[in-house]
Amino acid sequence: MLKVAMKTVGPMQENAYVVIHPNQEVILFDPGAEADQLIEWIDGEGWKPKAILQTHCHFDHIGGLDQLRDYYKVPVYVHALEADFLGDPALNLSTMASQPIIQRKADHLWENMGEVSIASFKFKVRHTPGHSPGHVIYLFDEDEFVISGDLVFAGSVGRTDLTNASHQQLIESIQREILPLDDNYKLYPGHGAPTLVGKERKNNPYFPK
Repeated sequence: MLKVAMKTVGPMQENAYVVIHPNQEVILFDPGAEADQLIEWIDGEGWKPKAILQTHCHFDHIGGLDQLRDYYKVPVYVHALEADFLGDPALNLSTMASQPIIQRKADHLWENMGEVSIASFKFKVRHTPGHSPGHVIYLFDEDEFVISGDLVFAGSVGRTDLTNASHQQLIESIQREILPLDDNYKLYPGHGAPTLVGKERKNNPYFPK
């Protein structure tokens, strides 16, 4: 059974996640900032990182990326539509922040959505545009949880008043990829507390009815 650990980092209070296999292999998701603290946390637990996966490439989700990938010597995965975001402060929106963020290109680009295997992990990658054009979510069906990025929050949804965002696309992504899931699927969002699909289906005012 997989476990999920979370560390909230940076001025935007972004959630970086570690998905943990019983053999102590892990995948890192969205290391947004405070790379030194994330490394200390991961090393302190004795975890063995195998990859870094991005839900999307806005600045608050990528600030620790190069330091972590260099330290652990692991590949980085992003959606092909955001291949240029890591190195472009205008696209990753860090021009809005205190300093521009520039990271190296990803090692792998998600292009074909579906089931993926990395090290000891099997999961599904789904394209969920709206908050950003190449936003993806990661579904771990066997353990009934989703690394959902900035698609859905507890009681809310991702911002769509940003460059390259679309509220219509975001709602369509939720309708297509989140609403069909069972109520007990746990959602691990990019900001704020985890929640359940059933809870959001019932209470989230932005969800299609």
